[in-house]
Amino acid sequence: MKTITNIRGTAVPLRGVDIDTDRIIPARFLRAVTFDGLERHVFEDDRKSSAHPFDESRFQGAAVLVVNSNFGCGSSREHAPQALLRWGIQAVVGESFAEIFFQNSTMIGLACVTASPADVQALMDRIDASPGTIVEVDLLASTCVAGDFRCAVMLPPNVRDALTTGAWDTTGMLLDRYEEVDAASARLPYVTW
Repeated sequence: MKTITNIRGTAVPLRGVDIDTDRIIPARFLRAVTFDGLERHVFEDDRKSSAHPFDESRFQGAAVLVVNSNFGCGSSREHAPQALLRWGIQAVVGESFAEIFFQNSTMIGLACVTASPADVQALMDRIDASPGTIVEVDLLASTCVAGDFRCAVMLPPNVRDALTTGAWDTTGMLLDRYEEVDAASARLPYVTW
């Protein structure tokens, strides 16, 4: 199981409210059986229509995405957090998240933490002014630090516990205790017929 306690790396600011899942990954890319290659299409339509931070060389390789309110609203596609994770995003700091996006992100180990609008704005401004600044999101301390900027971040306790203990990784949990799972399945009448 993979525990997630601290995410550290450069960041990319993405300004705007109500950025929905169709903007994150357009629907025409949902036909694949796997999530492989989705990172190539993240924000594709937005990127074609105007300048976009995901195209700026100064933000390439970012591990932290900073967003405004109601990020991930719209349809419940799990492809949206998958595309972000595969692009390299490991944590999202935002004012608020759509509930289904937040849940889908947690299920794949993409930490989504909230901060006050003023703190999000200050963090975005810091990143814009100094793109190479290392941003550190500490889930145990409930903080986000970028240079001399520091703010509190929030995460529901059950989600923090799932991420920091590795319980978010249900497949990993099963594999870590495979012998127990195998023994239990051997006792099930519909498996052993």
